[in-house]
Amino acid sequence: MPTTATETTAGKETVGDAGITIQDPRTGEVLWTVPQAGPDAVNDAVDVARRAAPGWAATAPAERGAALRAAAKALDAAAQELAGLNASETGRPEAEALAGIAAAVSTLEQYAELGPVHRGHSLRGSRLASDYTVAEPRGVAVLLTPWNDPVAVACGLIGAALVTGNAVIHKPSERCPRLGEALGEVLAPAFPAGVFLTLSGGADVGAALSQAEVDVIAHVGSSASGARIAEAGARTGAHVIRENGGNDPLLVDRDVDPAWAAEQAAIGAFANSGQICTSVERIYVHKDIAAAFCSALEAEAALRNSNGSVAPLVDLRMRDAVHGHVAEALGQGARAVEGGSLPDGPGSFYPATVLLGCTEGMQVMTEETFGPVAPVQVVDTFDDGLRLACSGKYGLAATVLSSNIAHIQQAVAALPVGTVKVNAVFGGAPGGAAQPRGESGAGFGYGPELLDEFTQVKVVHIAAPPAPADPGAGSVVDEQDLP
Repeated sequence: MPTTATETTAGKETVGDAGITIQDPRTGEVLWTVPQAGPDAVNDAVDVARRAAPGWAATAPAERGAALRAAAKALDAAAQELAGLNASETGRPEAEALAGIAAAVSTLEQYAELGPVHRGHSLRGSRLASDYTVAEPRGVAVLLTPWNDPVAVACGLIGAALVTGNAVIHKPSERCPRLGEALGEVLAPAFPAGVFLTLSGGADVGAALSQAEVDVIAHVGSSASGARIAEAGARTGAHVIRENGGNDPLLVDRDVDPAWAAEQAAIGAFANSGQICTSVERIYVHKDIAAAFCSALEAEAALRNSNGSVAPLVDLRMRDAVHGHVAEALGQGARAVEGGSLPDGPGSFYPATVLLGCTEGMQVMTEETFGPVAPVQVVDTFDDGLRLACSGKYGLAATVLSSNIAHIQQAVAALPVGTVKVNAVFGGAPGGAAQPRGESGAGFGYGPELLDEFTQVKVVHIAAPPAPADPGAGSVVDEQDLP
């Protein structure tokens, strides 16, 4: 099979005939090569899952929930091993990787409880008839998951798909293939043979799976890949769920503490080295507090750079893309008051970067940078900032920092995104499922509503049969004769 990824360079994964070769994002050293699934393996996996699906669909929901609880227990026991693989392949700090796995365990446990009580609705019809809906599994589900929080994101989709009775084929990101395989080895024994399968591979394997005769495709990743998957689903008839790229704005009002606002901005822009779908990607700050805010944000970035708390980006390909956005902004008049240059040394490190003097035409303000970059644009009024925050082709999430309830309500009503966060860049109650908009995707990605995405509704109407011809055989009571 021809090579489909970039050339072999320190810190880049390479997909080719030998498989997927992963290099340490901290040192550039080769870690391992993981075999890639070929076309026959893709076809075989679909066939195996198709044969296993009816039996799993017929399994009592409570039994499916029990299997998911067993999978959660196994995952918890393997947390340290998986966190180590996560840190090795993606550069994520091991403590953060462990937190992601803990979230995954919790998610599997939640779906183990939610699945058996996922119910239909009774409908109001004739008193002598029964009308109701039932939710049935779609069949075979393909799950294409990312590398930036690989266990937590994967387990959300895996849990919802399996507990609703679907057979699952999981393709983890080619940037963390050994972790993806290990996750499959941990979870699969909890389910009957063929119900949960894992395939390793690059974009060509994902494309083959999305073009196969499957029933649902769930994808978390780039908008470009998501668009191709949506097109494939339109051709095959598969139901497609997508959480794709974002360009999430942070709108800072004039009435908040600038030091606190800068701390929020830094958390949103620099957490996981900016490699979070809902990272703060662009900042609009009111001119009245802009000077104090920008000074505090510069200090937040400088602290992270000096104490070494910024982990490397996943690979050099990602670092090149991030620095390309920064370099373009600098060429168009932005100023890097902290960071903004490629560091010396091995690996794919990139500093926490604060860009001032940004304008709305720059890529750092219009595209998903996906790195530890905080681009700032000063606005004259809250309305100006809100107008800019509402612009663009993405619609994942947005954050507003304000003490003005009128401004908050105005922003909540206007922002064309799936999630609006007020006075906290991250957080929220469990079950907060959202529907991304625009190029950020479609369908519910989390919470109880994700169970609906993996099922289809059947309406049932049961009426009384007509009275038998033989009067001695009994008769059906007419509804109008009832008291």
